[in-house]
Amino acid sequence: MLPEIELDLAADGTPLFEGDYRSDTPPPFWAFAWPGGIALARYLLDHPGVVAGRTVVDLGAGSGLVAIAAAKAGAARVTAVDTDPRALAAARRNAERNGVTIETAERLVPADVIVAGDVFYSETVAAAVLKMLRTAASVALVGDPGRGYLPERRFEELAAYDVPVRRELEDGDVMRTRVWRLRPTSAAASAGP
Repeated sequence: MLPEIELDLAADGTPLFEGDYRSDTPPPFWAFAWPGGIALARYLLDHPGVVAGRTVVDLGAGSGLVAIAAAKAGAARVTAVDTDPRALAAARRNAERNGVTIETAERLVPADVIVAGDVFYSETVAAAVLKMLRTAASVALVGDPGRGYLPERRFEELAAYDVPVRRELEDGDVMRTRVWRLRPTSAAASAGP
């Protein structure tokens, strides 16, 4: 879905939980392109006006896929944010591979647009991400393949894609993945809890 972007990722057939992983050494989530990030990157490349000339943060950046797409779409400055230093190193490598410049950070930084792919995978993470999205930028976009914790009533759907996925990571070969925009706080409040 993204011929414009090349990423250094885990080889096909590589399971996510291969190796000795503990809470202080998580699996390499950054070594895979997740469907939410793929859909969001495709959306940004197809709609560059969303980020062109603006500052962008890719929250939970992983491989840097969405950050790279934002840079290719003309963002003035892009920061890939992730808590895993290995993810930040991968994002920098992948940006260089694609001929774009991004910054990296372990904490959220101010931006005009915040993007996040595949971050609504647990209740705890979803609550923290939603709080960051609501306070960090005037525009917040997410890509989500229906992970179960996205509070859809707080978002408006912008696009949907059938994203090819790796069977060793997902339950099939394709996932219907949507790109959402966070509604302004007053509209979200009127939609209920």
